[in-house]
Amino acid sequence: MIWIFIVVFSDCFGYQNSQKLCIAPSAKKAFFKLGVSLSTVLSEIDLTISLLLQSTCPILFFPTTTMFKKFSSEEVSAQNQVKASVQRRIRQSIADEYPGLEPVMDDLLPKKVPLIVAKCQNHLNLVLVNNVPLFFNIRDGPYMPTLRLLHQYPTIMKKLQVDRGAIKFVLAGANIMCPGLTSPGGALDDEVEAETPVAIMAEGKQNALAIGFTKMSAKDIKTINKGIGVDNMHYLNDGLWKMERLD
Repeated sequence: MIWIFIVVFSDCFGYQNSQKLCIAPSAKKAFFKLGVSLSTVLSEIDLTISLLLQSTCPILFFPTTTMFKKFSSEEVSAQNQVKASVQRRIRQSIADEYPGLEPVMDDLLPKKVPLIVAKCQNHLNLVLVNNVPLFFNIRDGPYMPTLRLLHQYPTIMKKLQVDRGAIKFVLAGANIMCPGLTSPGGALDDEVEAETPVAIMAEGKQNALAIGFTKMSAKDIKTINKGIGVDNMHYLNDGLWKMERLD
């Protein structure tokens, strides 16, 4: 029965600081109506997920609610036009992270067009030009392109590939487990290091379906082959994808 709960309530569970399992109030009410002990549910889920993370099953994804799953303009707390010095720093940081964008940087981030940084919940920042989101980052982390921008310039990011069976999980916002990248149909770039923004490709698909942030290097993903390899940051049809403009 616990497997049914994990599937049905996949958006209701999460880990705080990657250790303590927590449960949403809506799920608590549902379990109460079913007459199921919460302590039993939580202990069984903890055990089940622990076993999953140690498994070498070809494709394993841990459901998670990403920052953009239900993202909307209501998440934006402030929009600020940045000073010229800050604009230069942002441009340089993006150029350093994505050298392939340097030839078109003046078109993407024109020096004479106001650069807006939108502050959102959970320390999320969006970089906008003419109200169009182009990049995002968390706190002072690396800037990552939106998928719409990546589709325009598909060669700017390093790529990792999951197999065909993983697509529906990635598009549901699931983080990507190591076995999902090492199984047949998956592909790794050995030069990818830990804490690197990457494009998530899929077997048989031409365009990236997500943007991720590696938790370990590609070599470690291949060697360890268990646990979360890549955090799913932004994927097709999430809130950021649907927000073509922020007015």
